Amino acid sequence: MKVLIVSDTHRKDQNLKLALEREMPIDMLIHLGDSEGSEHLFQTWLPSSTRFVAVKGNNDFFSALDSERELRIGRHKCLLTHGHYYNVSLDTELLRQEAVARGCDVAMFGHTHRPLIESRGGVTLLNPGSISYPRQEGRQCTYLLMEETAGEETRYTLKHLGAGELFSS
Repeated sequence: MKVLIVSDTHRKDQNLKLALEREMPIDMLIHLGDSEGSEHLFQTWLPSSTRFVAVKGNNDFFSALDSERELRIGRHKCLLTHGHYYNVSLDTELLRQEAVARGCDVAMFGHTHRPLIESRGGVTLLNPGSISYPRQEGRQCTYLLMEETAGEETRYTLKHLGAGELFSS
């Protein structure tokens, strides 16, 4: 299974289109908030066989999207949220604790515009950064790939629009 994870597009939709062109085929696209109404457009870019899951961010004022979702991806139970309700800009511990309480071993979030791949206390915390307005050092527009094959460990790869792979675990 190949999952493309993005967040914080903020209507710079062509950046997501570029990432999709690079990574297709994918089995699932996850958007972790602040799509600002473009989620309907994103679905039109995907073949019917690709699942699309999105949550509402703090800038998705009139969105009907859920604020949080739980879903299974292969052998993982995942909590999806934008993260602002968990104060992820300050610390990810509250989000990690919520994931544990829900029986999730992966927590995905956005909001900070800074990428993160970290395993702590039985939970893998994933933030793809922002594909449009990055805030980390170097200011590269980033996204994540989650890949799982039968009998192997799950691989998380941070990529940027400039060129290729930044970090893999």
